[in-house]
Amino acid sequence: MQKRKSKKIHKMRGRRAAGYGFSAGHRASGQRGGKGAAGSKKHHYIKVMQENPRYFGKLGFKRPQKLLEDVVVLNVGEIDAAADRLVEDGIATMKGKRYQIDVAKLGVDKILGSGKVTRKLDLVGVKAISARAREKVLGIGGTIDLPDE
Repeated sequence: MQKRKSKKIHKMRGRRAAGYGFSAGHRASGQRGGKGAAGSKKHHYIKVMQENPRYFGKLGFKRPQKLLEDVVVLNVGEIDAAADRLVEDGIATMKGKRYQIDVAKLGVDKILGSGKVTRKLDLVGVKAISARAREKVLGIGGTIDLPDE
């Protein structure tokens, strides 16, 4: 029959720290300097600063949500690339070689100027357009119907 191993505490009777270095060594969270974020401003400060230097203090601000507005934007190059598909879907019409596209039906608030324009586009229902997009559309012979013009 195998002899049971004697517990450590039986060996350590009479020794104050029982092999844990100091009297609170094996008690609660004493040996690790506290639980969780304990000591993050004191004895664990350097560790916190190494792991996350932005842990303390406030940074930046968040704008009030009522001031933010969602503007739906679309590049003029994407409109040009999707012109044939828009005609099939009934959002645009084709008159000769000109594409008349109703931007309001697409749900777009502003047209931006990225991409190539290869077709003559007549944009209707435009709320806002960037200078570069306007230059590209008008440069190839298209038209833009803006409410303020």
